[in-house]
Amino acid sequence: MASMLLTSLRSSPLTSVQAAQFGKTSWVSAELKNTSPKSKKTLAKSGVKNVVLVDGVRTPFLLSGTTYADLMPHDLARAALQGLLKRTGLPKDAVDYIVYGTVIQEVKTSNVAREAALGAGFSDKTPAHTVTMACISSNQAMTTAVGLIAAGQCDAVVAGGVEFMSDVPIRHSRKMRKTMLSLNKAKTLGARLSLLGSIRLAHLSPELPAVAEFSTAETMGHSADRLAAAFGVSRLEQDEFALRSHKLAKKAQDSELLSDVISFKVPGRDIVSKDNGIRPATMEQMAKLKPAFIKPHGTVTAANSSFLTDGASAVLIMSEEKALAMGYKPKAYLRDFVYVSQDPKDQLLLGPTYATPKVLEKSGLTLNDIDVFEFHEAFAGQIMANLKAMDSDWFGQTYMGRKTKVGAPPMEKFNTWGGSLSLGHPFAATGCRLVTTVAHRLQKEGGQYGLVAACAAGGQVCDTTEPTKHMLTWKYSYNALLYVCCRVMLW
Repeated sequence: MASMLLTSLRSSPLTSVQAAQFGKTSWVSAELKNTSPKSKKTLAKSGVKNVVLVDGVRTPFLLSGTTYADLMPHDLARAALQGLLKRTGLPKDAVDYIVYGTVIQEVKTSNVAREAALGAGFSDKTPAHTVTMACISSNQAMTTAVGLIAAGQCDAVVAGGVEFMSDVPIRHSRKMRKTMLSLNKAKTLGARLSLLGSIRLAHLSPELPAVAEFSTAETMGHSADRLAAAFGVSRLEQDEFALRSHKLAKKAQDSELLSDVISFKVPGRDIVSKDNGIRPATMEQMAKLKPAFIKPHGTVTAANSSFLTDGASAVLIMSEEKALAMGYKPKAYLRDFVYVSQDPKDQLLLGPTYATPKVLEKSGLTLNDIDVFEFHEAFAGQIMANLKAMDSDWFGQTYMGRKTKVGAPPMEKFNTWGGSLSLGHPFAATGCRLVTTVAHRLQKEGGQYGLVAACAAGGQVCDTTEPTKHMLTWKYSYNALLYVCCRVMLW
């Protein structure tokens, strides 16, 4: 497989797509028990406060326009916060700060962190703010939490993310907005009538939001299609990977492995307790779908892309001293992080390739040390292109200035409980899902180190490392957010 991937890359010259934004994050986490024979070292640093991941939850991730359709973003965020409080038994007054991520903001609740916190019953004396960094927004929320604790400002911070695609803001045209604002200021009837008379039919055309880069005006799906073509990723390869994701997610769901999912009583509707986007099909059914972005010859379709999703997530991050004093058994230590930015035109989705070696080198680990890999699946073509780039000496030497390739993760360790293609991708909530999934997989599989990666818009990257007994390595990105965390080890 490795030689095949390398040959495919070389036989297909890289176009501007290869520069597609690099977005990722990496986390490393170590296990909670001292029983693993693989245990090599701790990522703890002398004189640096230990920051730990106590637990994480999320609402079921649902296709937009379904059961959550009549809610608002803060409703989902509130549900996640309440679920986290119930799961951990944490007293509300023990939380020093709340940070939430979101991408497409509801204008009525621009600081959704504050509105959700108040709705969940947190004290109005508990500060809360909202961050945005595309698909790694909740990762930014988590690293913000780590910084607050490491700086001695807080001992317990709740971080999370929410996305609500069922009701996105749709604006009037710029000319119509200007006219309406002028009408509000007009002081005479004549002035108002004059402004009303200036309205033309074209002014009524709305501005629809799009998942596109402002700097390039290109949709992410179009970038993914170009990236797949540049690395010689076939339609068949993409469909096969997407089907794998759905099958593994279905197996994990049926086996009750997705324990971070909480039940949520939707007002006026039934209780929701499962993700509803997991739909294993057949290769024949998937082959019938037409290209979604580059027509008629593109290879990215609705079946091998992540879908628009509603959902929220939340995690509890604390100083180790505080967590142990309160009787918690943390799941990960959170150590270092580093952000990196790349070209948003031609390197938009290659973050995992660039971020992985950075976070591994920073934490003193190698790819072979990693037992669990969780990469955000924006598109099957994006995943396959990154795997080919990572497994190519030529790409490593030519584009990354390395002597050798990064190395591709073995598939038996890769996204074995499904991923964003099947579970769903509420933009700002995915980061927390990736982190908790890695922690749970390490516990279930008895591994020591895990790596998480996620591409994101804008071409930026963050690297982070953290110590615990089981170690989690994440890669995310606004091109790549690298984050290393470790599952807690009792010394």
